[in-house]
Amino acid sequence: MPKILLLSNGHGEDLSGALIGKALQRIDHHVDAFPLVGDGNSYLAKGIRVLGKTKVFSTGGLGYTSFYARLTELCQGQLFYLLRRLNHLYSIAGSYDLIVVIGDVICVCAAWLTGLPVATYLVAYSSHYEGKLKMPWPCKHCLSSKRFLSIYTRDWLTADDLTAQLWRKAIFLGNPFLDQVLDNQPALPRIQNRLCLLPGTRRPELDENLLLILRLLENFPSVEITRKEISFDIPLVSVLSDAALRKLVVSRGWEFIDSNHNKLGSQLVRNQLIVNVHRDSFSQVLQSSDVVLSMSGTATEQAVGLGRPVVQLVGKGPQFTASFAEAQRRLLGPMVFCIEGIVGEKNTFIETAYLIIDLLNRVKSDLEFKKEIQRNALQRVGTGGGSELMAKAISDLI
Repeated sequence: MPKILLLSNGHGEDLSGALIGKALQRIDHHVDAFPLVGDGNSYLAKGIRVLGKTKVFSTGGLGYTSFYARLTELCQGQLFYLLRRLNHLYSIAGSYDLIVVIGDVICVCAAWLTGLPVATYLVAYSSHYEGKLKMPWPCKHCLSSKRFLSIYTRDWLTADDLTAQLWRKAIFLGNPFLDQVLDNQPALPRIQNRLCLLPGTRRPELDENLLLILRLLENFPSVEITRKEISFDIPLVSVLSDAALRKLVVSRGWEFIDSNHNKLGSQLVRNQLIVNVHRDSFSQVLQSSDVVLSMSGTATEQAVGLGRPVVQLVGKGPQFTASFAEAQRRLLGPMVFCIEGIVGEKNTFIETAYLIIDLLNRVKSDLEFKKEIQRNALQRVGTGGGSELMAKAISDLI
């Protein structure tokens, strides 16, 4: 049985790696995971063994988004942690037949240094950012190596661009992260309008983002709240417990009602404003939504892939900053919207609220707008099935 090692460096990369790994297991390959950043929970959830001792940092391994975040990583010892992980990688690499990279230049270079055959899914890079992909040194050199057997990209444009740059075929087979939200899940009850709220997944940024979202909702036109024609739904991750959630929202004058005292499930309530809290229901909430308000990375890409218009609300970071949001719009195209304005300012909240209302109306009534959403989804993210297609292609390399 061929032995495959998945090498990734980020939360979204771990998710895609886990989906590819599960598909490889289904066709009888031995698969282990080696996340360079984070705890590797996505792999564990799929029953894939994670090698070595992992650690989570407050920046989520995204220190490039700001100088402060990079400094935070250094103070927390992430550089030394990374060096220890790389040393462990080289000590075990000889036990495997193939390395599958899911990530960026760090993983690409680390895999090249092992001397093993490599397949690469460049989920972190896209030519949509600048029209032509400018790969950091020495990524281009590594990818041109004969040891890199195959290169998979995250969109059609990047595949064509890399094929021209590297003088070798780069392939787009879809994005595995989309498969996670295309699984057949029981949908939420159908309502007139549903706004999905995505504050991110990493604390403490998650806490700050959630409070910012609640402040936005407080600035929705009162007539929209009174009519109750919009359902506000938030799929929360377990890292923010009910107890921590209650403590957090009380500071903003909201009440937390848990599911034990409410037949409709957990809710955040302030006067006539109600936010429905869902646990372990990310896919269902996203599939059932009409518009998404997002302060996240991979989840925004999944929303666009599902054909949902996304409204960004810029936060303070370390991940979802103004620069990150702007780059995300270039990556995902015109179906990602953002109001320009000062973060946290009342006028910014009000304009964002009216933008959301307008998009909810357009999704229901504008046929050409809905067609444009679907065209954008195919162009920027692709269709489902990427996990199986990539696993089959990787298997054929061995």
